[in-house]
Amino acid sequence: MTIFSKIIAGQIPSYKIAEDDHFFAFLDIFPLREGHVLVVPKTETDNLFDLPDEYLSRLLVFAQPIAKAIEKSFPCNRCGMSVVGLEVPHAHLHLVPIDSSDDLNFTRGKLKVSEAALRAAQDKICKNLENGG
Repeated sequence: MTIFSKIIAGQIPSYKIAEDDHFFAFLDIFPLREGHVLVVPKTETDNLFDLPDEYLSRLLVFAQPIAKAIEKSFPCNRCGMSVVGLEVPHAHLHLVPIDSSDDLNFTRGKLKVSEAALRAAQDKICKNLENGG
C-alpha cells in the first residue's frame, strides 16, 4: 500500500481538497509553491499511462475545477500541471500555481510550510471550489 493509498484510506491525515469515486485531491505538504495540490487516482497504479482509459479521460475533468480554484486562491499567471511520478509509486498529477515554467522545477528545494499555512491554503482553495472554481 503506497503512502497515497494510506492517505486516501484516512490512515494518514491530509489536507483534502476534493474527492469523488475515482480520485482524491490534497495539498502537497512539501509544495513547490503555496497551493500545490496532488490529484491521485484511487486505484493504485505506478505509472499514470498504465491507468485504465476511464481514469485517464476523467482525470483532467476532475482536476479542472480544482485548478480554477487554485488560480482564484493564489496570485499566479495560471495553474500549471506536471506528471513526474518518480517520488511515489502511485500515479499522480501536480497542480501548481505558476508565473513561469521554472515554478514547475522539481529539482529545486521544496517550501517548508506550517500547519497553519497549509490549513489556510486548504480553506482558500475549498472555498473557491465551492463557489464554482
